[in-house]
Amino acid sequence: MPASSALRRAFPLLLVLGLGACDDAPRFTQAEPGEHLSGGATTVDQSDRNAFSLPSANLPPSRRLDFSVGNSFFRNPWVIAPSSTTARDGLGPLFNTNACQNCHIKDGRGHPPEPGAINAVSMLVRLSIPAEAKAEHQRTLERLGVVPEPVYGGQLQDVAIPGVAPEGKVRMRYETVPVTLADGTRVELQKPTLEITQLGYGPMHPQTMFSARVAPPMIGLGLLEAIPEAAILANVGVSKDKPAGIVGRANQVWDDAAGKTVLGRFGWKAGQPSLNQQNAHAFSGDMGLTTSLLPRDDCMPAQVDCLAAVNGGVPEVSDNILRLVLFYARNLAVPARRQVNDPQVLDGKGLFHQAGCQGCHVPSFTTGSDAAEPELANQVIRPYSDLLLHDMGEGLADGRPEFQASGRDWRTAPLWGIGLTEAVNGHTRFLHDGRARNLLEAILWHGGEAETAKQTVMRYDAGQRAALLAFLNSL
Repeated sequence: MPASSALRRAFPLLLVLGLGACDDAPRFTQAEPGEHLSGGATTVDQSDRNAFSLPSANLPPSRRLDFSVGNSFFRNPWVIAPSSTTARDGLGPLFNTNACQNCHIKDGRGHPPEPGAINAVSMLVRLSIPAEAKAEHQRTLERLGVVPEPVYGGQLQDVAIPGVAPEGKVRMRYETVPVTLADGTRVELQKPTLEITQLGYGPMHPQTMFSARVAPPMIGLGLLEAIPEAAILANVGVSKDKPAGIVGRANQVWDDAAGKTVLGRFGWKAGQPSLNQQNAHAFSGDMGLTTSLLPRDDCMPAQVDCLAAVNGGVPEVSDNILRLVLFYARNLAVPARRQVNDPQVLDGKGLFHQAGCQGCHVPSFTTGSDAAEPELANQVIRPYSDLLLHDMGEGLADGRPEFQASGRDWRTAPLWGIGLTEAVNGHTRFLHDGRARNLLEAILWHGGEAETAKQTVMRYDAGQRAALLAFLNSL
């Protein structure tokens, strides 16, 4: 019902912002100023297949050359050493893919393998074993956040150079999980089961923990890095401003360069503190490439052929290339929102808030004045994430802790750009392992701290669900 005239007089500012005070749900009647600019002044106005691949809109021409060169090292394949292509050799010996772009397709979202396929392509599998009290495990936990599987390490590599055996092959199979909404609508979720076959180096530890991860979108990462730590930590714990049951915890992780424990903000469990370290670990684990940050090949002691393979230099990814890839990753722009004043989208925004989704998917932050790149500083951004860990329930649990994250914890995934996934990547697979085939399925997998929000959405009628999805697809 519309707000009364008395409330309009009493709360004029509320209604300028479009927030109706009398409804059970917040009522938004118009977009907030600048709401379409998800990345502030860095935002680009593009919504086609290339929407995730553009530089920050405010990046001057004099700095776009570095962006283009970084893009070339991100996009083009690395090759086996020795090679005449000395700047781009050293691939492997064990790896998952030969180019960053193969996982982050068009700088966007990866997907799980089709049932029965043995090429994971844009999904990887993390491995670890339970930590014991002995000092060796505790030192490893401090620096890696996990204890790697003793034969295969912290990540399964399903490809190898000639003369080296791949570690194994990854398959996914699914079983149907039916869910009935309050209005009788039946939704069939897909529950994945991971299978590792063709192990190249013998059996794994009997208590090995597995976590399948699809590649997340690359957009806006420099802006997320530029959010002041204090602004992230301000959302930790219970608050009167949060819906009941929402807590939020910060992951504390090892910074390889600083040699100390710091706030984690990148990765599915916020296990990396910075973009540079995230990139270096991806070069190492995904492509078998060394950097000055991680100067040793990702070979385990039992993998003698891997250890004996020719390298592509020390390090294989030079500091200059690492710098250029970092610059590229920091400056991949967020696309502008669409249809921000559409009545259905505005209704969906109110329903998003009514369900309490904003308790974890925090709409906005302001980046710091000390951002690594001047174009990223002092920007009002709308990532729809708090970058914190939340217990998402048993249904989404991988059972694999990482630093302070438990086996049920996941970092709140940013929602900006989510409505362009199909345009950019040709699919709508969501969540950490890509099990959800659309946004409604993604919502219905939520549990734990998000259980109340999910139950609210399950009570929405068809029109309300359509409005909520229209809002999400506008992001």
